[in-house]
Amino acid sequence: MTHLLSLGPLLRLARETVTNPREGAETILSLGVPRQALWLAFALVVVLSMILGDVLYLIADVPQDVAQDEPLTGPIVGSPIVLGLLQAAFLYMMAQAITRIGQAFGGSGQFEEAMTLVVWLQFIFILVQLVQLVAVLVLPFAAGFVTVLAVGLFLWLLVNFIATVHGFTSLGVVFAMTIVSAFAILFVLSLLLTMLGITFGTA
Repeated sequence: MTHLLSLGPLLRLARETVTNPREGAETILSLGVPRQALWLAFALVVVLSMILGDVLYLIADVPQDVAQDEPLTGPIVGSPIVLGLLQAAFLYMMAQAITRIGQAFGGSGQFEEAMTLVVWLQFIFILVQLVQLVAVLVLPFAAGFVTVLAVGLFLWLLVNFIATVHGFTSLGVVFAMTIVSAFAILFVLSLLLTMLGITFGTA
């Protein structure tokens, strides 16, 4: 496992995961990441993702009237700590949904396996954020195209990761499970946002 702790092997494994998601997921699961290291990696990807998201927001050419009309409004929405906790909650609920819904469909995956793949998925999308950052700086007109590709890549990797962790063979069934999981997460997250006094802004 130690040979994967450097950036080079991680980047190669990320590339291999994009080209062959199930094999990449199996490789990550075979590492048997200790619980303490898993939660440390979880915190790290949340922090890195937030930093890159802020950098992208600052560099992107956002009109002033749009910037003032935030999609989320509330007394604590501007706090980076709160936003980080919300992102962490989202990833945690994703891992829980993958585990529980998958088991309900007869899958054999466990929570720590699901969490390992959620962290790995988030790491891959930190790399995607870096690509978006380069696109914004070098080819601004291509940034939107990169975003569309990123959404497709996210669904493709997520479906394959769920199939791998639970031992499913039908990607169609897994896709349906993914949609159910997404609605469940969004519902719970909307309740959480409401309790925190955060609402969606209007145009």
